[in-house]
Amino acid sequence: MATTAYSRVLLKISGEALAGGKGVGFDFDTLTRIAGEIKQVVDTGAGIGLVIGGGNIVRGAQFAQHGMDRVGGDYMGMLGTVINALAVQDVLERADVQTRVMTAINMEQIAEPFIRRRALRHFEKGRVVIFAGGTGNPYFSTDTAAALRAIQTKSQVIIKATSVDGVYSADPKKDPAATLFTDISYRDVMLKELGVMDQTAIALCRENKLPVIVLNINTPGAIARAVAGERIGTLVQ
Repeated sequence: MATTAYSRVLLKISGEALAGGKGVGFDFDTLTRIAGEIKQVVDTGAGIGLVIGGGNIVRGAQFAQHGMDRVGGDYMGMLGTVINALAVQDVLERADVQTRVMTAINMEQIAEPFIRRRALRHFEKGRVVIFAGGTGNPYFSTDTAAALRAIQTKSQVIIKATSVDGVYSADPKKDPAATLFTDISYRDVMLKELGVMDQTAIALCRENKLPVIVLNINTPGAIARAVAGERIGTLVQ
């Protein structure tokens, strides 16, 4: 087993990442590649938890903009994260990675309910734990769910895998003059509203001194390199 800087990490992946270039649904080549990246981390001996967004299936906030009840829309979004969790579980299991899906909303026929002690036991047994259903409450994002689950399971870092190389001063896809930060404080992320995570998630990380690494999921081996302690992307602390 390789030496790692972190023995337990929480990996946050957007739902859109699973869609590849399609924007919605699943791109199975992309799913397989992401599973390979996760397996690299598992092979180092580090424990890994996963929180996956639901944006490739449904976005509750978008429904609210069209007059739909926000609470109902958010619950639909939570169900989208469960669909994504089951898809990633299947691809990981086919790559010989042991997994468990735990949901914030009870769905006993397809997944375990989130019970903290049981989740910790799964980590002890070397399983990848996929946390689905957000926090189980409307008005909270999957970023906040990632921060909450990381704290509850004693993870040492959140790795947020995005489509850009880290945290920029502006959206690099819109502003070619945007500069990449290698380090930035929680406070600056909040004050400058840089959109790394929503404010609630960043506040949770700050309060619990939980660092966040933001990196590009499309860079081969980036997640394993970050877990090994290599400086890659942006460190928020």
